[in-house]
Amino acid sequence: MSRFAQVLVLARYEDEVMEPLTRDDETRTWRGKFTPIPDWFISGWHLEFFRWNQRRGVLADLEALPWKEPECVQVMLHDEDDDVFGMWMFQDGELVEVQIPRTKRIHHPPSYERDILRPGTLWRTDSPKVQGLTGHAPEHEQNPRLSW
Repeated sequence: MSRFAQVLVLARYEDEVMEPLTRDDETRTWRGKFTPIPDWFISGWHLEFFRWNQRRGVLADLEALPWKEPECVQVMLHDEDDDVFGMWMFQDGELVEVQIPRTKRIHHPPSYERDILRPGTLWRTDSPKVQGLTGHAPEHEQNPRLSW
């Protein structure tokens, strides 16, 4: 099933750390490789996914890297239905989503495709489409990390 998503990683002077993820590796649970963003003073990499089942595990692999300064790492995730990129940063050794002002992650009730893990949708709270939304998915299905 087609499901576009983008990942940006921003981390100053961490080129050596990110290098393993810039190569193809068939043993990873996700598909693709990060591409360096050229000519940036602060190092950055991007990756795009075209299917929902190609991205699971990317956060865990980023988390497992031996970062020199994990407190300076920013991971930006954008699922195709999001209004804006979500930002993830290290807290106590884990990448966690950082609350962005005027945004809310909406977790819709599960659809007929129960085996597809969805990250929810990150919407601007001042957007007209957010008005009147009700009904989140059950609490155990509200972890956006599961689909990344």
